[in-house]
Amino acid sequence: MATKGIVKGIVSNLVTLEVDGPVSQNEICYISVGGVKLMSEVIKVIGKNAFVQVFESTRGMRVGDEAVFEGHMLEVTLGPGMLSRNYDGLQNDLDKMDGVFLKRGDYTYALNNDQLWEFKPLAAVGDKVEAGSWLGEVNENLQPHKIMVPFVLEGSFTIKSIVGAGSYKIEDTIAVITDEEGNDTVVTMIQKWPVKKALTCYKLKPRPYKLLETGVRIIDTVNPIVEGGTGFIPGPFGTGKTVLQHAISKQAEADIVIIAACGERANEVVEIFAEFPHLVDPHTGRKLMERTIIIANTSNMPVAAREASVYTAMTIAEYYRSMGLKVLLMADSTSRWAQALREMSNRLEELPGPDAFPMDLSAIVANFYARAGFVELKNGASGSVTFIGTVSPAGGNLKEPVTENTKKVARCFYALEQERADRKRYPAVNPIDSYSKYLEYPEFQEYIAKHISPNWIEMVDEIKTRMLRGKEIAEQINILGDDGVPVEYHITFWKSELIDFVILQQDAFDAIDAVTPLNRQEFMMDRVSRICRSDFRFDGFTEVMDYFKKLINVFKQMNYSEWESAEFKKFNEQLDEILAERIVNN
Repeated sequence: MATKGIVKGIVSNLVTLEVDGPVSQNEICYISVGGVKLMSEVIKVIGKNAFVQVFESTRGMRVGDEAVFEGHMLEVTLGPGMLSRNYDGLQNDLDKMDGVFLKRGDYTYALNNDQLWEFKPLAAVGDKVEAGSWLGEVNENLQPHKIMVPFVLEGSFTIKSIVGAGSYKIEDTIAVITDEEGNDTVVTMIQKWPVKKALTCYKLKPRPYKLLETGVRIIDTVNPIVEGGTGFIPGPFGTGKTVLQHAISKQAEADIVIIAACGERANEVVEIFAEFPHLVDPHTGRKLMERTIIIANTSNMPVAAREASVYTAMTIAEYYRSMGLKVLLMADSTSRWAQALREMSNRLEELPGPDAFPMDLSAIVANFYARAGFVELKNGASGSVTFIGTVSPAGGNLKEPVTENTKKVARCFYALEQERADRKRYPAVNPIDSYSKYLEYPEFQEYIAKHISPNWIEMVDEIKTRMLRGKEIAEQINILGDDGVPVEYHITFWKSELIDFVILQQDAFDAIDAVTPLNRQEFMMDRVSRICRSDFRFDGFTEVMDYFKKLINVFKQMNYSEWESAEFKKFNEQLDEILAERIVNN
């Protein structure tokens, strides 16, 4: 018999229930308010009292209202038909809902029960299988969507029967499997999994090392991220977080893209809905939305829904990873998720940490980021979830708790800087403060040396050193004036400007410059590095500025030219002519 409860206290979205039976942490219940059932999640249990967070507005709720517990945690429905969908944080299909505003207590089914899918079996009767084993596949927007043994099952099973190739609905029986005790389990195309629990149906989770090519030079060249890696993008309003996210989503070598709008302002979410359906996938030439899932949660929704949205997105990403696919998960913004945690912690009257965030904020962030990663599946295939979150620190303060705690766990740090954005140097990623810890991994260094260039890491270190030296000299010039420092200082400064304009800056709205393949990045970096190592002959600082501006102009024309086209080669020859004017050695 289901456990029931009575409302004893209400503090905004935190409701205290007195229960008449057993309840567990993260269990789901529905509270009846005026004939409408509101979904809630247990976040704390003390004796007979269960504290639940309600995913809806609690307006009209009264002491004495009844609640019924479901006996399971907050879970998502997994199966074919999720691609191209727009969900909220509870996986309600937004396209099935009526009206402009979501009605309280209105929940929709995440998938389409009536759609037929062309199923192709990958296993046969008598095969030994376990949780996560592939039984067959269907074609979902040109992606091979694997039908798997339910993740909740434990132990070894034998396939008793499996359907042949043909058209089936998601609720049709696909296979019957028998456990070691002779009990049969019916398998359909759909299954459920709790969002707060990581999916671990894989053999091994090694340290990731394969470069994830994004086409964004300041990432691929200077601060690379890997398949299954983690990174985050902090930055104040207007520094280009959304544009950078869109560029990575569109260009990264990923099979599936999941966008989690976590507590975003409504206009920012509308921008995602308005732009993503029109973005063209450079890998296939089709619409990017065909391999994208959007989890939308605006800032005017109850705070509890913000927490649910990031976990829902991560669980769906892990599901596709179990199919051997490369998944890119983008969350914007994890700051608002942390703010939701802070609000619920304050309502529970827990001991506050720095800036009133929960004391265990670092553990919560670390556990969530740890769910990303590169995995080797039990059948020999591999899959990955690459997670990049954005952080919106108040006033651009990168010392606040969310940024600091995320820094401890994320391997890549892309610090967007207001000063660079104001100077129109996009992407406005600070090249000195930003970093990628993957550059230090021996596995990654070996991979880069084999697939790109043995000198790649050395050139990256040189670029960062020159940018730092250029910044130091710029500060000296600001204090002492142009004629207060030696000509050699001006040459060093303009070499750093050459790196900045040619490699670090990129036009996201130009068809050619928006995406830079790795072979082109290697050529340009080698070209710029050789110039930076060369000595030049100048009589005064004004000659230095005019000369390097001319160099930068030709390089930028190369960036806007098709790779290895006649125009590209013409500009490359112009560079040689300009260099011959002033260069001392090469």
